[in-house]
Amino acid sequence: MKIGFVGLGRMGMEMAGRLVKGGHCVKGYDISSGVKAKAQEYGIEFMGDLAELCESLETPKIVWLQAPAGAPTNQLLAQLGELLGEGDILVDGGNSDFRDTLKNRDMLQKKGIYLVDCGVSGGVQGAREGAGLLVGADQEIFDLLTPVFMSLCAKDACTRAGGQGAGHYAKMVHNAVQYALMEGYAEGYELLRASDIDIDVLAVMNAWQQGCSIRSYLLEVMVRALTPDVQLKNVEGVVQDSGMGRWALEEAIRLRVPTPALAISLQQRFRSQQEESPAMKSLAAARGEIGGHSVQKKTEGSLGKAE
Repeated sequence: MKIGFVGLGRMGMEMAGRLVKGGHCVKGYDISSGVKAKAQEYGIEFMGDLAELCESLETPKIVWLQAPAGAPTNQLLAQLGELLGEGDILVDGGNSDFRDTLKNRDMLQKKGIYLVDCGVSGGVQGAREGAGLLVGADQEIFDLLTPVFMSLCAKDACTRAGGQGAGHYAKMVHNAVQYALMEGYAEGYELLRASDIDIDVLAVMNAWQQGCSIRSYLLEVMVRALTPDVQLKNVEGVVQDSGMGRWALEEAIRLRVPTPALAISLQQRFRSQQEESPAMKSLAAARGEIGGHSVQKKTEGSLGKAE
């Protein structure tokens, strides 16, 4: 199939390259012309702008968009909506908020353009070696694009999650579950390290991964990250949240679905982003007032100024 591919970043380049290997003709575009040489190495024909890309495709035109969620994706979809026409198909493979997806679906529908939402999981490695795909589309459109999906996915890792919006919704929930699982592994790691028993932390976690019931891809990744230095001396404990955990928690509140593990894991990420925790400082001060507990004061040379 002939496919337009917009967004040749770390994920997009590997995905477009897999499409080429799958026998598809890929016309690529990225706002950064600096990726042109690499795109050509991957067998991707690099186009000068969105208009040239759309003109190079055959009807029904198929354009895959792999861009950052939010304003960048929304703006690109609006631009492509002006360049494509009746019967053409746009695929949003980014981590878009499903609520944005439904708005963009309605906007494009007025022009006769069909929006497919595809949650892509597996990171850069998945993009290179085969990803998990959660697709939101009518069955007819899903069937039409199946050769594209099969070129991108790992074995048995592509599904039609439901109608439009379902792909991004399912990916949002997937990432929320990932937050909670990673928090569990992180707490287990810290508890192992904190023990006053002589414990080989890395050996234990390797054993967990090789045959214990909590083995998983996420644990494999954590063990790999710990292998060079199990103490993580050069790693700063700041964990950003992509936004998907927040959206999932908002949806859980709206639907009155209890998600305590998600809520705690998201709050822990917020906590990690603070230089120091005002909440914990207030607790320490309050304990000093209530029970006369000693309150540790900062000294020069510690984080920030002395208090």
